[in-house]
Amino acid sequence: MRSWPRAAAMAVGLAAVAVAICSPAASPTAAATSPPASSWTVYHGDSSGLGVAAGVAAVDTSRTAWTSPSVDGQLYGEPLVWDGRIYVATENDTVYALSASTGAVAWSVHLASPVPAASLPCGDIRPDVGITGTPVIDQSRNEIFVVADEDRNGTSAHILTGLDTSTGRVEMTRDVDPPGAATTALLQRTGLALDAGQVVFGFGGNDGDCASYRGRVVAVPETGGPPTYFTVDGAAGESQGAIWMGGAAPVVDDSGHVWVSTGNGSVYSAAHAYDDSDSVLELSSSLRLLQFFTPADWPQNNSQDLDMSTAPVLLPDGQVLLTGKSRIVYLLSGSHLGGIGGQQASLAAACGNDIDGGAAVVGMTAYLPCTAGVVAVQVTRSPAGLRLLWTSQTGGGPPVVAAGLVWTIGQNGVLYGVSPASGQVRQQATIGAPANHFPTPSVGDGLMLAASANRVVAFPASDSGTPATVSPSAASSNAAGPEPTPTANSATAADTGGLPAGAIAGIIVGALVVIGAIGWLFRRSRTAGRS
Repeated sequence: MRSWPRAAAMAVGLAAVAVAICSPAASPTAAATSPPASSWTVYHGDSSGLGVAAGVAAVDTSRTAWTSPSVDGQLYGEPLVWDGRIYVATENDTVYALSASTGAVAWSVHLASPVPAASLPCGDIRPDVGITGTPVIDQSRNEIFVVADEDRNGTSAHILTGLDTSTGRVEMTRDVDPPGAATTALLQRTGLALDAGQVVFGFGGNDGDCASYRGRVVAVPETGGPPTYFTVDGAAGESQGAIWMGGAAPVVDDSGHVWVSTGNGSVYSAAHAYDDSDSVLELSSSLRLLQFFTPADWPQNNSQDLDMSTAPVLLPDGQVLLTGKSRIVYLLSGSHLGGIGGQQASLAAACGNDIDGGAAVVGMTAYLPCTAGVVAVQVTRSPAGLRLLWTSQTGGGPPVVAAGLVWTIGQNGVLYGVSPASGQVRQQATIGAPANHFPTPSVGDGLMLAASANRVVAFPASDSGTPATVSPSAASSNAAGPEPTPTANSATAADTGGLPAGAIAGIIVGALVVIGAIGWLFRRSRTAGRS
């Protein structure tokens, strides 16, 4: 009777070895195994903006879980998820709470009349400008915050509003326009973030940089107290320096410091003092400048409108990535950004177009939102370096990572899931044309969410371990464009095709258990024959 325990122990031991052999090492291609988070309450899922949905094993793009009713304006922000509801805000200054189970409207609140685009000096949001930046939810307060551009007797006012997430009841309002600013020249484009009891966001200008404005970081107490401002290009005679980051939110690190990137300013000569433009800035929670980096050619970048237009990427080893319209990726030391021209390394021409918005980060690999198609860049610490893993012509909207794939939305209205190792398309589904240039999906409550111009489309996402499938009709009916073309050096990374490691290990475990049981029965029959 002791032979079964021995056989069982042997089977378990061999199974453990099999799991160790079959399971991939920690790498950008490995899917997270913790339970999927039920909430997604800030741009790209967390205060660091890493864009990773932990614990999601499968997304099924062959069918939709639901499609929401049409909302009353265009959707520019990322859908948020909290407490069984999906939250979106429109350019018509309306906030919606949708049922996570059905997509039906649970409540909606119209805050004010939006600003007619025709009344602004320039811009590319039409016909109205209302709520553009992704809202943020404070779970401890059950409160969602938005900044609405409101029409006030023919002029513009930017109002921070907090609403109860359960009912939509307005809890606070605060005018957040900087004193003396030409409000029609300002656009609140970044997502909102939370830091030290404050709502933090950026101001830039309308598309075209018309009229006179200055970029600002704004921090407002959640209770509605007076705002604090950090101003870019703040000296006499200076202007611009937008903080817009392709719609990404300010990044808040573990110390409560705020990280933003800035756009081109009005200074075109290196003989002029540095003006905080075309930079990454680290600010304290009180918005005091702690350190900065800008390329040595920052005045030329200003003259050519080469914004730093991505959110700063904070890597787990303390390094920082920065990039934008120049298409040059800079690697920086987070503890010493280096000031003017102090990068550790740089990678030129990382993609064929602007890089705008939030990245997704897994380990030391960053998936960057090149508008021509997502690209993957790997970072090394010692020696400090950057390596282009692959480029693609797929998607282009700021990516997120879920179920072992990198997800991005294209201007053709297609949601793509691509291999993190090669950029090759693994899943896709049509969602409808997006309203803005930088659409980004989100994940929560067992759903992957993608917004078209005026609807939210939800796909099932699970932690069951069952691979998501794409039906032939779903795959072939999309006008998805060309397959991505990986770069030559992408061959050094293993793809994620084939059976999942867990499935292989399960097959081996089952086989070993059967063999052990047969051995036990055989030994028992021999023992019985001798008795």
